[in-house]
Amino acid sequence: MGKTAAILVARLIFGGVFAMAAAFKFLGMGATAGYIAAAGFPFALPLAWIAAFFECALAIALWTGALFSEAALFAAAYVLFLAFAFHGPSHWGGNQTEFGFFVDHFTFIAGLLFAAVHGPGGVLVVRRSIVLRPDSDQGVSMGERQ
Repeated sequence: MGKTAAILVARLIFGGVFAMAAAFKFLGMGATAGYIAAAGFPFALPLAWIAAFFECALAIALWTGALFSEAALFAAAYVLFLAFAFHGPSHWGGNQTEFGFFVDHFTFIAGLLFAAVHGPGGVLVVRRSIVLRPDSDQGVSMGERQ
């Protein structure tokens, strides 16, 4: 029971982070585009819209468990990109808090990778995964099944 509750809470947190990020983008699309442009990316407004919808898709997948492992892997790659693009070494000289933001992304990535490997659990899951074999138990490693 405790493991199930922990997995559900983790899914809520993971999805919640991406849902909040998307909401902030939708509520301030111009500001988000400005932030993207300030980082040196072209086509800032379309990129902001793409990011907002991508974050919505991640939130839905993480909350429902639909394509969970795939979503967690995409989310980890996305967060890694965000760490370097917006908080990477080029930002540390002018503001040391940027280094803290950079490092924080890696703790989130670690959680997402752990979630990707272990899956969404067995409760309140729409669809397990297309990456893992249909007959596999996503919460059990190969060594534990033998």
